[in-house]
Amino acid sequence: MGDFNQSVILETIRRSGEGLSRIELVDATGLSAQTVTNITRRLLDDGIIEEAGRTITGPGKPRTTLRLNADSRLSIGVHLDPAVMTFVLLDLSGSVIERTTKRTPANDPRRIIMAMSKAIDELIVRSGADRERIAGIGVATPGPLDSARGTVIDPPKLHTWHRVPLRDSLAEATGFPVTLEKDTTAAAVAELWTGSSPTHGSFLFVYLGIGIGTALVLNGEAVQGSSRNVGEVGHIIVDPDGPLCGCGKRGCVEVVCTPQAIVERAERAGIFADDRESSDAASVDERFTQLCARVAAGDADAAAVLDQAAQHLSVLISGMTNMLDVDRVVLGGPFWSRVEELYLRRLPELLDHQSATRAVRELPVSGTVVGDDVGAVGAGCVVLDEVLSPRASALFLGH
Repeated sequence: MGDFNQSVILETIRRSGEGLSRIELVDATGLSAQTVTNITRRLLDDGIIEEAGRTITGPGKPRTTLRLNADSRLSIGVHLDPAVMTFVLLDLSGSVIERTTKRTPANDPRRIIMAMSKAIDELIVRSGADRERIAGIGVATPGPLDSARGTVIDPPKLHTWHRVPLRDSLAEATGFPVTLEKDTTAAAVAELWTGSSPTHGSFLFVYLGIGIGTALVLNGEAVQGSSRNVGEVGHIIVDPDGPLCGCGKRGCVEVVCTPQAIVERAERAGIFADDRESSDAASVDERFTQLCARVAAGDADAAAVLDQAAQHLSVLISGMTNMLDVDRVVLGGPFWSRVEELYLRRLPELLDHQSATRAVRELPVSGTVVGDDVGAVGAGCVVLDEVLSPRASALFLGH
């Protein structure tokens, strides 16, 4: 209970921005004045919070404002994408201090882990950060994951990654503790940490990367699932007449909604010559960027391809939101900014038409507040979240 109360106070101070007095913390948390005093004294001694001046609001002694000491703890977030690796250094507030991107090497896991370690070291050196203040490294990767063993198991587009012990290998290479998280779940955690919406709410996060995935937030916590692999939606059918998928079904998300599927549809429509030398992540990324640029320039045929992709994606989203009854939908990921304008124009109307609760309420749809780095930022926030955020599960008592 003591750890949970400390997390509640710290989270309340963190979300306040400018800080709160002890009396304001009592009002905001419902904890006793003695509990707030004891916990804030301990947080001050540990340097996690700091005094930020005094204010006079009426009779009596001035109130001391307590705010987060954001530089007291740092974390590193890494997003492993088949095309590009993103690295960020975060402070305790979740703000990005330093970032960099690197092209993902050929699929050999050893080369990729070595490249990760080198990029992390360069990031720390360039930022001038004290290594002692870095709580750990969070890595967001495509699933599925074996969380108990810290391994990545056959992720899409990383074809040689069969049970790669990424957690332990990167920890050995860098000297920092490493936490693995699915890229979709990490993105949802980033939205929780940096968003301004109520912490007790719920939302569906739709992740647009080389693959499509989802994450679910209920009562202010990211749902991870029993094996921490929630959100695998690649083989949900959204177009029964669509292309044949490797799973044997037609029209799965994997072959209809992903960037590769959209690029292939554009090639079949004659928007591009079908002259790509390969279907690797980098070439798909390049051609998808070209397609979106044509849409922005007013190419009606290119816009029709993206519009059809939005319609297919709405089938997936509406099926999930009708079942889960969440407050809102958030979209993000490394491919999001390129389709944001068209998708935000089309998806609300499409989802409203398919909503089972349209007579009761609207379903807000928005893009992530974090930007394209949402996976990496989320991975770094996962490290901070493990230590700092209050979890109701912490109150469960063992027998």
